[in-house]
Amino acid sequence: MATASETKATRRDFLYIATGAAGAVGLAGIAWPLIDQLNPDASVLALASIQFDLSPVAEGSTVTILWRGLPVFVRHRTPEEIEEARATPLADLKDPETDEDRVKEGHAEWLIMIANCTHLGCVPVGEAGAFDGWFCPCHGSVYDTSGRIRSGPAPANLVVPPYEFISDTIVQIG
Repeated sequence: MATASETKATRRDFLYIATGAAGAVGLAGIAWPLIDQLNPDASVLALASIQFDLSPVAEGSTVTILWRGLPVFVRHRTPEEIEEARATPLADLKDPETDEDRVKEGHAEWLIMIANCTHLGCVPVGEAGAFDGWFCPCHGSVYDTSGRIRSGPAPANLVVPPYEFISDTIVQIG
């Protein structure tokens, strides 16, 4: 006949468990500040998204604002510029993308793009080049009125950052 043996918890078992639990709490108390310091500071979080008032930007003009340390073009396009950008055949583009994909629906007059050439990161000059868009003087990349690459060494269109219209005159970038 088999008998079951009982094991009683001893004082030593309790001390092992209590010591392990205290060590785990102490380790977590030390590790938390080390992990928490890896989070971005308040100045970086403040730049994560910005709101910009579009009302002072006249039609046909461009302003450059700073977002996350990057220059951003905000262009109030004329109806002629919009028409010209939409009439461009996609076959003529190095990086095919329609004008409608680069602007928000209902706000085609506003073109918002990061102002860095996609070749080497230079800042293009506005209202210049063969297509009256942007021209990068460093290596000769030419962009059209929608910020799409038309000629030169740049491999891609000017980047459109994530943005949304808060109201008819306020845009939030980021």
